[in-house]
This record gives sequence, structure tokens and C-alpha cells, in this order.
Amino acid sequence: MKYRKLGNTAINLSAIGLGCMGMNHAYGEPNDEESIATLEKALDIGINFWDTADAYANGKNEELVSRVLVPNRNKIFIATKFGFRADANGKLTEFDGSPAYVKTAVEASLKRLRTDVIDLYYAHRIDPNVPVEDMVGAMADLVKEGKVRYLGLSEASANSIRRANAVHPISALQSEYSLLTRDVETEILPLCTELGISFVPFSPLARGLITNALDVNELAATDFRKTLPRYQKEYEENNKNLAQGFAEIAENKGCTPAQLALAWVLAQGDNIIPIPGTKRRKYLLDNAGAVDVELTTHDIAAIETLLATYPNTGDRYNEANYKFVDRN
Repeated sequence: MKYRKLGNTAINLSAIGLGCMGMNHAYGEPNDEESIATLEKALDIGINFWDTADAYANGKNEELVSRVLVPNRNKIFIATKFGFRADANGKLTEFDGSPAYVKTAVEASLKRLRTDVIDLYYAHRIDPNVPVEDMVGAMADLVKEGKVRYLGLSEASANSIRRANAVHPISALQSEYSLLTRDVETEILPLCTELGISFVPFSPLARGLITNALDVNELAATDFRKTLPRYQKEYEENNKNLAQGFAEIAENKGCTPAQLALAWVLAQGDNIIPIPGTKRRKYLLDNAGAVDVELTTHDIAAIETLLATYPNTGDRYNEANYKFVDRN
């Protein structure tokens, strides 16, 4: 494994992190036994940057991760997120970034993770009803209290990032970024470079679409992707052709589509640390191999040509999801 610095710190994080959400949230049926084996394998191969959130499976994701975190605490840099409130069925209902909720949420996460400190604590979104300075000020208090080491934001606008960073250094920004979702390239990525913030892409494989191994017609009824525009019938032919073409480029390169897609993300900046999610060891190992794939200008040109040939990929979110994305 190769490593990259967290923001302006001296912390070394695996260049490929591990997104834990799908282990028991949003993507079909959970498999705790395989998920635990995947977490243990991540340690074996040097993936030390793990990402969870209190909203995933209504806290059960943090509890699952804790089973491997606790006996290996000094080997793992654990990131979790707060802010989403959910009903009894686990459906997310609102975002609460109030200082009072920050302090309540962190205690619950510490208890579920069974640790006395969270390495990286993200605000899962930006609350339009709470000044970002107030939310980050409350998060900064957690650093002073020793409950949190570093602060992060997720899906935040450039304006919110600047305002937050003026209150307390923001070490990481997490947002969706992949070959099919590139809106952060205009303003967010340059800002992260300017401020010394690590950019942490989630869904860097377009939720599996770019791997050429996803059949949207076989997704489980409970799979989150069934609600998203990109995975609907009207985009199926375009995306199937795109994935097949991408697989051909990867084959010519001597790597898998997942490795090529992650290598592309890594090549966009030394401060970028993607966190592809998986609950299976075989995909974890595949993803980890991306650190050894180096792209040439010819590779990049071939990828861009393919993307231009099949542009009708569909939007990443529906309006219900977009209402939680900061556009301030």
C-alpha cells in the first residue's frame, strides 16, 4: 500500500481507504461474517483509513466496525460522521447541525465505536438553518476536549468550506467524485489544494457502474441505487456501453476496470484519498491494486474520448438527495 498525508498534518493514510457503509446499509443484504473478514484483510494489506457514519444502518455500521477497531485501535484511523436524524425504521428524515446535537451525536458514536477518541469527525452535510461557524465551533470544542482529533466536512460548498476553515482547520472534505461525477473539479478541488485539505471521494467507482460488473436489473429491492436516476432504464444502454468500453481500456492497460477508475481518481491530485466501499475481500484486494497503476497521457486521452462518446450517464442523485447537498 502507498500512503498520503491527511491535510496539513503528519498523519499517513492509505492512498485507498475503505468505505464501510455498504457492509450493512443501502446495498442489499448484509453479511457480517464477510464484512469482518474484509475489515481484517484491510489491516493485513495496509489500508488504515476506514470510513463510517452514525446514520449507516442507524448506528449498527459503527458497531460492526468496532468489532475489528477495538482490538486494533492503534492501527486504524477511524472516520465517522454525524448530523442525519432518522426515524425508527432508519429512514433519514432531516439534518441537524446544531451545536447541541453535535455534542449528543459524538457521545453516541464514541459509545458504538467503543473508543475514547474519533480520529476524523465529519459533519455529514451542511445545515442551512445553522451558521456553519456555530456547527464547526462546537466540533472544535470536541477537539479541545480530546474526543476528536481532526475535523472534516461532507458535500460542502466552497463558501461553507472557507467559513468553516476560518473557525478551525478542516483536514478533509468528503464528496462524491468519479469519472461520472466531476462537478467538484471546477471549484472544490482547487480550493482543497489551496487550503491544504485532503479531498476524500466517496463512490469513486460510480457505485459500481464503472466496473463493468454491475447489472442494474439484478439489484435487490432494498438497494439504494434503485432510487437514483443514473441506474434507471433510460440510461442503461449508454452506461452499459460506457462500462464495456472502459473495461477494454483497462484490459489493454493490464488492470481491472476498478483499478483503472481508482488510478484515474488518484492521479487528479496528491491530496486525494478515495474510499471505495465494499463488504467483500475480493473487491477490497482489487481496489487496493489501483495504487500500482500509473496512467499515461494516452490512457487519459482514451478515457476522455470514451466519456465524450457516451455522455448520457444520468444524474447521481434525485431531488430528495440533492436537498441535503450544500449549495450555499
